[in-house]
Amino acid sequence: MHSERPPNVPHSPPLVVITGPTAAGKSALALQVAEELGGEIISADSMQVYRHLDIGTAKPGPAERARVPHHLVDYVDPVETYHVARFLADAEAAVRAVAARGAVPVVCGGTALYLRALLYGLAPGPGRDVELRRVLEARWDAGEGPALWEELGRADPELKARLHPNDRTRVIRGLEVWAASGRPLSAWQRGHGFAQRRSPVLLLGVHVARDELYRRIDARVLRMVDIGWVEEVRGVLAAGYSPESPPLQAIGYRQLCAWLLQGGDLQQTVAAIQRQTRHFAKRQLTWFRRLEPRWVASGTPEEGLTQARKFLQTCPPSL
Repeated sequence: MHSERPPNVPHSPPLVVITGPTAAGKSALALQVAEELGGEIISADSMQVYRHLDIGTAKPGPAERARVPHHLVDYVDPVETYHVARFLADAEAAVRAVAARGAVPVVCGGTALYLRALLYGLAPGPGRDVELRRVLEARWDAGEGPALWEELGRADPELKARLHPNDRTRVIRGLEVWAASGRPLSAWQRGHGFAQRRSPVLLLGVHVARDELYRRIDARVLRMVDIGWVEEVRGVLAAGYSPESPPLQAIGYRQLCAWLLQGGDLQQTVAAIQRQTRHFAKRQLTWFRRLEPRWVASGTPEEGLTQARKFLQTCPPSL
């Protein structure tokens, strides 16, 4: 069992954290919990943070944001690389501001790396090497992603086994840490342990049966295309954003950029997005099990609300 907070970490406001794989229904649960318990939502989604990328990120729309304040949504421009250290600083500031208003911080998202950092802090390690990172990013953008992937395998096979070959940010970070310290990032992470939570947390995971989750994913991709995802990507490219921009390397955006720029069969492109999104959801579940959430069934908001109320009664936000 996780202890609530290591002794050397100052008291932080209690958090209700809602996570789950893509298309599981975590945003709907977070909205209802925040609305009924007087909360504000802090996004822990590495894609919703970007402006102009709305449909493909399933970003909350104006109606949802009118019901409950949202933070770290539409926060940075697509040319920026938004990394976990920046998220941690921004999220902690948002948590403190929400708690200071007497509201409940409700963190919602499926980016496991962000959630782990918020719950347990960052593993120690070398800081960002701006020049080395610039070189590695230039190599990736020049088409050397597969070569960098193989280099990571030689430097840090444990980390490589956990990443997707197209995970530009984390592949580059792994190579940066190895070059700067001579020690694999996975070894730095093992040394950290990620065993003690930094603040009182109720971590809820939204559960959906695997077959149903995959059905939802396939249907959602089709719905996104129907409501204008292709046009959204076309507009982003027309605005001058490079298809090599970090968020446009994400699943769905990467395939649609390639289709718009190189042609091909849109139906096959959509099928590839569905397939890769299903694979991504499977990897998400592996990460979430390590975080040990309390699972609640999708579509049962009363279950999540009951747990949140009990948690806040034992750990009031005013502490």
